[in-house]
Amino acid sequence: MSNTWEKQLNGTVPQDLKVQVDQFDGQLQLRKQGKISDKVFAETRLRRGAYGQRYDNGKRHDGIVSRDLIFENDGITKGPDTHWDAPGMMRIKIPYGGVTADQLDVLGQVADEYSDSILHVTTRQDIQLHFIHIEDTPDLMLRLAAVGITTQEACGNAVRNVTACPLAGVCRTQAFDVTPYADSLTQYFLGHDDAQDFGRKFKIAFSGCEAEACGLVKMHDLGLLAQVRDIDGEKVAGFKLYVGGGLGTVPHQAKVLKDFVPVTEILPYSQAVMRIFARLGEKKNRNRARLKFLIASLGIEEFTRLVEAEYPTIPVDDRWTLIEKEAAAYEDHPLKAGYQLSGTTRPDGFEDWLLTNVYQQRQPNYSAVTLHLPLGDFTTDQAFALADIAREFTGDSIRLTVEQNIVLRYVSNSDLPQLYQALVEAGLGAPGADTIEDITSCPGTDTCKLGIAASRGLTGELRTRLIEKRADLPQEIRDLKIKVSGCFNSCGQHHVADIGFFGNSRRKGSYRVPHFQVVLGGKWKDNAGAYGLAVGAVPSKQVPAVLDEITQRYVAEKTVEEDFQAYITRLGKKEIRTLLRKYQDVPDIAVDATLYTDWGDPRPYTIGDIGIGECAGEVVSLFAIEIVKAEGEVFEAQEALDAGAFEEADERAFNAMLLAAKALVRTQFLDVGDNPDRIVSEFRTRLFDTQLFYDQYAKGKFGRYLFSRYENPPTMVTADSAHQLVEEALLFIEACHAADAKIAGMHPVSNAASLFPSL
Repeated sequence: MSNTWEKQLNGTVPQDLKVQVDQFDGQLQLRKQGKISDKVFAETRLRRGAYGQRYDNGKRHDGIVSRDLIFENDGITKGPDTHWDAPGMMRIKIPYGGVTADQLDVLGQVADEYSDSILHVTTRQDIQLHFIHIEDTPDLMLRLAAVGITTQEACGNAVRNVTACPLAGVCRTQAFDVTPYADSLTQYFLGHDDAQDFGRKFKIAFSGCEAEACGLVKMHDLGLLAQVRDIDGEKVAGFKLYVGGGLGTVPHQAKVLKDFVPVTEILPYSQAVMRIFARLGEKKNRNRARLKFLIASLGIEEFTRLVEAEYPTIPVDDRWTLIEKEAAAYEDHPLKAGYQLSGTTRPDGFEDWLLTNVYQQRQPNYSAVTLHLPLGDFTTDQAFALADIAREFTGDSIRLTVEQNIVLRYVSNSDLPQLYQALVEAGLGAPGADTIEDITSCPGTDTCKLGIAASRGLTGELRTRLIEKRADLPQEIRDLKIKVSGCFNSCGQHHVADIGFFGNSRRKGSYRVPHFQVVLGGKWKDNAGAYGLAVGAVPSKQVPAVLDEITQRYVAEKTVEEDFQAYITRLGKKEIRTLLRKYQDVPDIAVDATLYTDWGDPRPYTIGDIGIGECAGEVVSLFAIEIVKAEGEVFEAQEALDAGAFEEADERAFNAMLLAAKALVRTQFLDVGDNPDRIVSEFRTRLFDTQLFYDQYAKGKFGRYLFSRYENPPTMVTADSAHQLVEEALLFIEACHAADAKIAGMHPVSNAASLFPSL
């Protein structure tokens, strides 16, 4: 690492963090010398927040253009230009999203010097920097450590950044301020021996309110919901514990582990959960290595029994009881006295901003102000400006949010006009926070190795269109949540949006067409109270029209008290399918080439190493004809699920997988017949075992969905198990589409330049 920076930081970096960075730097030098392998070094760098990224979007940085430049392979096929030390991304842990003005300055400095001068707020309240060179990471880590920021375990099979409500402490409806507990739990498990042997990541969230979105505790491995109980005549603070939640490809709703745990017991109870996960959780098959799968396998009753048995065996730690004293001593001090907002002259645009971006705190005459960040991005100059604005108006009461925004707390109401003017001058005064314009998006194909479609491109387009018609949008539409993911993994949290989209693709003859699955019926409030289901895929360029029709119909057809979830349920899957059908047709490429490109990228659309076919004519394949049967059957399964006919939903979802498998088998072997045993056998030998179905993203797990249901038919079907199988059937069908494209063996067409003049 740089001697200059080591001298400059001498005495300011906590010794334990300095030792960790020195150890990482030593391993980096060994990797440079070829003395340790990529695989061994990968786990080291991931646990320090150094993550791979992709470049197949053709963007240029430091003179480098590559299809898939990443730090290390991580099991995904590299492009010809890749190397283990190519630029990647750095994920920076910001516990509960709390950041100070001095920390913002340093974050801006390292983004300016080591990255592309963009800071990205993630859906876990982290900061991500892209295009980082691995040899710069030790210096970067030291500079962050000097202001109390670590990248330790920001990635890897560890406890990820602990999230919490950004309004904790100022919320009008909270049980109590969860901030000090989130901080204590973060520090307790950072590098803890019982949190080092997981098969996959472990996510924790704190929430102060049950009815709001707040900390989204129901979609986490461990969720802690603040409660106050009367016990023996005294008010006792504690938490309801949820376990086994998660989104990903197939979402699981968290189960209640314990209705009430006093604050002094949350550390050992959390530790017991982690011990059971480390001991019994899947280690070999990463696709089944999250806590939700262990709980689904054991059942919540057995998992609870194991945790209760483990709890008394944990060695006593003084921090268990200190947590209550530390919480009592914690106080979020306002910088200035609070005064009422006067009737003085207000800047242009202030009233719109006041309506959407300002929350009246529980403390009189103070407000929390949300900075709406398009795509979760802000620049280094904005970071420096924001640090100065905070020093003037709020001090260090700054929070990042899971909706990829920033919140300034303890703003005196009398200062709101001046604060707004300062934010506008910094380019941070956009209204529309917490409205339909405030769309959450994962990185998608911009930088993520698993991105299938341009989630950021779509988000930018939708946001632009919504802003243009902001004045005409009814309140019912303005209040909706939209979330976009670039693939099925739900990093954009599409399952818990009113209207979600996740990227996939379809084949039209010899070409690929970017698509997004439409997901409806999710619920953001009640801490991610319900998950939506995919209802159909439409071409990426048709998504804005689909959004317009869905929202316009909602306003026109809803009853007086009917919210969006209730309306979608009443509308029903058949009607939604009819609504989408008109947008699903893809004309020949010669008729409309725009559908064969993705948002923000004029080039012909591809996925990974799948190119565009040479055939100039259109042929409707046998697969294209037969996969429709599977898609129809999975829609029927969804309708049965909505009607509470869970056994029928399970059976139809399984049948949909069989039909999809048969459609794919018939590309290899026509005479497979209708017998399930024959279909599964032929699918396994001809497609799964040969890895024709084994895609680079999911590593074959979608095939195992079929095998699991075939080999282990349920003895009892529940709402949860039926819902899960329907999700799995939808994903299996998507994987069959991808496998069909792979089998088709597409290559670039000779006349691509004439069809895409911008090339």
